[in-house]
Amino acid sequence: MKQTSVEWFSNQCYELFEQYSEGKFDRITLNKSMVDATEKAKEIEKKQITDAYQIGIYQGRMDKYLEIDQYYNKTFKKD
Repeated sequence: MKQTSVEWFSNQCYELFEQYSEGKFDRITLNKSMVDATEKAKEIEKKQITDAYQIGIYQGRMDKYLEIDQYYNKTFKKD
């Protein structure tokens, strides 16, 4: 079953907070795990976006589209 990055992140947060509340690890470990989960969710989101964009390329004319990384960076990067 496929999940969106938001669904995946939500499930990860739930699991991490459950484990934390059960005393399986300390606050520092929770914080590190949350940062790791956030980065992983960003990777999942980028993959989903670029996959969807790539499908659009195959249905259209190649010369009308930006490269996938250019599209993602132009649309979603906040540099």
